[in-house]
Amino acid sequence: MLNPNAKLHPLQSQLHGSRKRSRKLDMDANSPPPRFSQEIKALLEQLAHQPLTLAHVLNETAERGFGLVIGLLVLPFLFPMPPGVSTVLGSACLLLALQMTVGRKSPWLPRRVAQFQFPSFLARQVLSNLKRVTRLTERFVRPRFARLANSPAVWQVNGACISWLTLLLMSPVPMTNPLPTVGILIFVVAMLEADGVMMVAGYVATGLITTVFGLLGYGLWRSPDLLMHWFKGA
Repeated sequence: MLNPNAKLHPLQSQLHGSRKRSRKLDMDANSPPPRFSQEIKALLEQLAHQPLTLAHVLNETAERGFGLVIGLLVLPFLFPMPPGVSTVLGSACLLLALQMTVGRKSPWLPRRVAQFQFPSFLARQVLSNLKRVTRLTERFVRPRFARLANSPAVWQVNGACISWLTLLLMSPVPMTNPLPTVGILIFVVAMLEADGVMMVAGYVATGLITTVFGLLGYGLWRSPDLLMHWFKGA
């Protein structure tokens, strides 16, 4: 019978330690990924010590970086921004969405774009509001329809939808930024939480937003004729 108080042979001790580390790695691998709000909280805490760059966010979030960075890039469109910032953010979001469309799983940005520093006040405002939004959405968003949510084909369709919504976001139609921004954020939350139901809601939102932009575009196209007709009638 083995004595529990006996010292282990060095080789036995090494094997014992290896088994413990292996069990720990298995537990970490099987544990669910952190919630979106937890990642936002971690970024807010780090923002107090260093500037926030896109490269830093990508390094912190690994494969979840696509959704999180796209969320960070589009949320500022809901607020007034310094000149030039919207062009950088919109271009970076479009580049990431196009990478999703062709099936990439790890995001890539040019060095110049990746090193773009969010102005401190803007980064704090964006992260605080994003955290507030995720607290609300996480009450009813949860992993659902895993086969749909984790499908490579659906991943590419999501990328195509986000690309299209980003083009609408960057279009010169005034006072319309919130519409495609909300549509993109629906996809962001759906991807981060692996919620197939939210993805379907994103497809519906994309169709509705496209219809609204189509009607607005038609109205702008016809407006000169309508104005001329109105002046002639007057």
